[in-house]
Amino acid sequence: MSETIKFEVIGGVGKITLNRPDKYNSFNREMALEMQKRLDECESSKEIRAILITGEGKAFCAGQDLAEAIDENNGIDITKIVEEHYNPIILRIRKIEKPIIAAVNGVAAGAGANIALACDMCIATESAAFIQAFSKIGLIPDSAGTFFLPRLIGLQKATALMMTGDKVGAVEAQQMGMIHKSFSDNTFMEESMKLASKMSEMPTFGLGMTKRLLNESMNNNLEQQLAIEGKIQTKCAESYDYGEGVNAFLEKRKPVFKGE
Repeated sequence: MSETIKFEVIGGVGKITLNRPDKYNSFNREMALEMQKRLDECESSKEIRAILITGEGKAFCAGQDLAEAIDENNGIDITKIVEEHYNPIILRIRKIEKPIIAAVNGVAAGAGANIALACDMCIATESAAFIQAFSKIGLIPDSAGTFFLPRLIGLQKATALMMTGDKVGAVEAQQMGMIHKSFSDNTFMEESMKLASKMSEMPTFGLGMTKRLLNESMNNNLEQQLAIEGKIQTKCAESYDYGEGVNAFLEKRKPVFKGE
């Protein structure tokens, strides 16, 4: 079992911790493939109803381990890194119909930043920072950075951050709509688990369908989106969680959802 990823199940939360702290949790092939494996486990497990991704040590993730990319003897070329490491991770994050929260505990740079921004919610400790570092070494933002960041903060601001490679602190990132919330360093991990636990106890079937609809909205026009909303709403109305939610409301009690 790889030690590049720590994985634990806490209540209904699958917690994935990037675990190369001496390398600021930068990705090598081992860690990228292990993360894909852990995301698959989270998707297939009925016990896990929300996913929390964070980093060990001072950083969230510094992106790609460049030593691996430039090693002439044992290195992996950029095409393989993008197609076999990052693209599959991003696609899993968007296709898993469970809430996925990025808890950015420190610097998130390059692919590390864009993986965080691809999650359903991104929260950060106030001392964290986000850097589109690609331009500093002559690359373009991968890991769906060019897809998600303009949708979060607008085309011109995203362009500026990608071209300059300027660092954005967590508080500023929250103000510009890049992330959901920032928390003080002292309370960050507690708040992260609190949010993930809250999500795991909600009607996660409906939350998964919400995620599906948001993905569909990237390509649909208004009429197409209304049509699929109608189909999915009917599906949700047939779920256990809907019946439980309505009954709990009428009976004035706290609902116990199953994600079904």
